[in-house]
Amino acid sequence: MKIIQKSIAEIIGIRINQVFVIEELLAEGATIPFMARYRKEKTGGLDEVQISHICEALETHKKLETRKESILNSLKEQNIEDKKLINAIQQAETMAGLEDLYLPFRPKRRTRASMAKEKGLEPLALSIWSQPEGLNPMEEAARYISKDVADAETALSGARDIIAEIINEDAAIRAKLRVLFSKKAIIRSTVIKGKEKEGTTFRDYFDHEEVAARAGGHRILAMFRGEREGFLRLTLRPDGDEAITLILPEVIRKNNKASGEVRKAAEDAWKRLLCPSLETELRQNLKEKSDTEAIDVFATNLEALLMAPPLGARPVLAVDPGFRTGCKVTVLDASGNLVKDTLIHPHDREDEAGNIIKGLLAAFPVSAIAIGNGTAGRETEKFFRDLKLAIPVIMVNEAGASIYSASEIAREEFPDKDLTVRGSVSIGRRLMDPLSELVKIDAKAIGVGQYQHDVDQNLLRQRLDAVVSSCVNRVGVSLNTASAPLLSYVAGLGPKLAKAVVQYRAENGPFADRKSLLKVPRLGLKTFEQAAGFLRVPESSNPLDASAVHPERYGLVMRMAKDLGSGIGDLMRSGDLRSKIHLENYISEDVGLFTLQDILNELEKPGRDPRQGFSVFSFGDVHSMEDLQKDMKLPGIVTNVTNFGCFVDLGVHQDGLVHISQMADRFVKDPHEVMKVGQKVSVRVMDVDILRKRISLSMKTESSSQDR
Repeated sequence: MKIIQKSIAEIIGIRINQVFVIEELLAEGATIPFMARYRKEKTGGLDEVQISHICEALETHKKLETRKESILNSLKEQNIEDKKLINAIQQAETMAGLEDLYLPFRPKRRTRASMAKEKGLEPLALSIWSQPEGLNPMEEAARYISKDVADAETALSGARDIIAEIINEDAAIRAKLRVLFSKKAIIRSTVIKGKEKEGTTFRDYFDHEEVAARAGGHRILAMFRGEREGFLRLTLRPDGDEAITLILPEVIRKNNKASGEVRKAAEDAWKRLLCPSLETELRQNLKEKSDTEAIDVFATNLEALLMAPPLGARPVLAVDPGFRTGCKVTVLDASGNLVKDTLIHPHDREDEAGNIIKGLLAAFPVSAIAIGNGTAGRETEKFFRDLKLAIPVIMVNEAGASIYSASEIAREEFPDKDLTVRGSVSIGRRLMDPLSELVKIDAKAIGVGQYQHDVDQNLLRQRLDAVVSSCVNRVGVSLNTASAPLLSYVAGLGPKLAKAVVQYRAENGPFADRKSLLKVPRLGLKTFEQAAGFLRVPESSNPLDASAVHPERYGLVMRMAKDLGSGIGDLMRSGDLRSKIHLENYISEDVGLFTLQDILNELEKPGRDPRQGFSVFSFGDVHSMEDLQKDMKLPGIVTNVTNFGCFVDLGVHQDGLVHISQMADRFVKDPHEVMKVGQKVSVRVMDVDILRKRISLSMKTESSSQDR
């Protein structure tokens, strides 16, 4: 087992004992956020990404060990006791290598080889396979003519089928060919005849080929989708002659007539068995690799969106825009509670709508106006700006708001309100606190992914849940105001306990402090240990309950305050007092400088929000694609980042694309190096194709673009 930990440590670039520590903590029920934040001494300061990689590697190893056990049991049932084989299985390091070893012994459906064996042709095959001098295959085959074998050629054909299967099941041959596939396989894509017009979406792949190992994940997924939808035909294989050249030295031992038959069997094994099998395996590997790339893109974008700067706890007027049906307007208080809702028709009854809005603003102390960026968004924004109001008017990305509006969560929150009211509330809350509102929506519906419907959905869900959990725990959650969906992502809680917390709060009133959490039914000490540090209770008489200091360290902070002759509150308010703390005096067996420095940081800025400060953004004076002109410079907001570039909202109802080659004056390998979702950028219009609804943008300086 130690070999596995060593391998994981080398891959991630950490010490082997750190892997053992993570294993121990996982066995104790520790969560990744808890380990990264509150067990730094034990882990050696590993961050969430490193811990996640360790967990994934350990899980992969666990699956490999489980499969080994299953295979060894199968061999035992077959009374196979080959010690060399069993040892090779026990030492196998990859699932592919393990399956190659087991392939000859795996229960099979009827094959050409098995049917040939049923006809008694196995001795003939083994005789030819040994390639003895002087053997005449045709004469030897004639001895096997029977009622099931019509003639010598039929016997030889059956023998070659058996030999082909032997070659196909040779682990060494498969390993060599697997390397050839991984390095030199060409993916070729052609359009299916008659599908040219219907499949125009995939026209870039109508006659396309490239080395599979160098193909971008987004192109792989696009070709696989085109094939799945019946527009493309794909092949994925290396040069056949090179493959045969690899196989023959492994099977040809002599230069005689029997060797000629083995050669024919080898060529058949390649075309009929090895190539299709290894092509399927490579397809699966490429799909997994492409899925991982796409999920990484989605996860990175989602994190940026969730960690977008919040307006904060300030009252908001929110608008779900519409033309014919009007705009649903809601007023939310500083806690995001619905205070008032109404309907206005600014696009055909402008004066009436203006009077309603002015009346609402006179009645309620609103700090900002949030307008959804969907249909009629820019037109509604113009209406509000024309009112010359003294408060900021802000466009809000409403992707997924309709999903929330129709969800069970929304129905529970607003059982007596229709979808448009719920949507408007969601838009306002997104401005106030994007993280708290977006956790109520299935992350896949937010629209910041790349081929999200083509990837492994279970893997996508796991990864996105991990991202949401990481963001929620980094920011921290108010125990007395958080919704059940938000609480469900707090380390250690989960959906059931989150609902129990909300129910207890509803029945018993706000939590007085962190330790009151233990009164929630079925919430035990282990869960409290995992969750408490990420929950904030600003209403508590203990100021540490509003910070990220874990309750297990309250005694330590009290000791610091006592040593300085002050109270905890004084320590948190006074930088002079904190400067007198000598951390080395508080180092113990389980508390080191990692924890002590974190505590000091929290005392300085208790419960600090890691998100950036909010700033107001306004689009340029354009409202539709028709308003765009070549070389026009405009402000925009990045809505999605992919491996080939980023999409930017210009406020014209159609996002423009900044290709990776146009993202900077320098070479950009990964768009995420320079862009993130929600980033405010300045772009230049390169081309506008109204018919195809495509806008090409550049972030290069004009001189740089001309030079190239």
